[in-house]
Amino acid sequence: MKTKPLQIIHSNTYHIFIPTEVYQPFVDQKMSRVQVKVSHQNKTIEFYAAVKKDKASGNYKMMFSKAKQKELHLEIGNEFTLQLFEDTSKYGVEMPEELEAVLLSDYDAYQIFESLTKGKQRSIIYGVTRFKGSQNKIDKSLIMCENLKRRKLDPYTIFKLD
Repeated sequence: MKTKPLQIIHSNTYHIFIPTEVYQPFVDQKMSRVQVKVSHQNKTIEFYAAVKKDKASGNYKMMFSKAKQKELHLEIGNEFTLQLFEDTSKYGVEMPEELEAVLLSDYDAYQIFESLTKGKQRSIIYGVTRFKGSQNKIDKSLIMCENLKRRKLDPYTIFKLD
């Protein structure tokens, strides 16, 4: 499932607003997460996002970080192209290869990871993604697996050794 490319005027510092008629097919399928493709000035980025109903306007909205806006050189008042796709990923975000490999090598940690809520899983995935360099991601994933097995799930310390 996907929408047609839609022209949107950037009107909010923190969100992208999606007209109800555009997002309704996703609502009908009970989808609250989507894969997003945004283009502006020959630059395109793709990401995953949660979509929520905006009580004030009755439309739908998703978070749109300043970092993504900066990457696109997008300012308030600019027009950009938005296209939404069904999120077919397992976790609602792309799994880093390094984390996947470490989890597949540690069955106990993998079982614990799979038992966590989808939001907690995404938090861990985002946590690994923020580290630079493949070896650093592997090292932090190994530490995280040990902490999972110790039931130390605090997001501030899950990537740290005791």
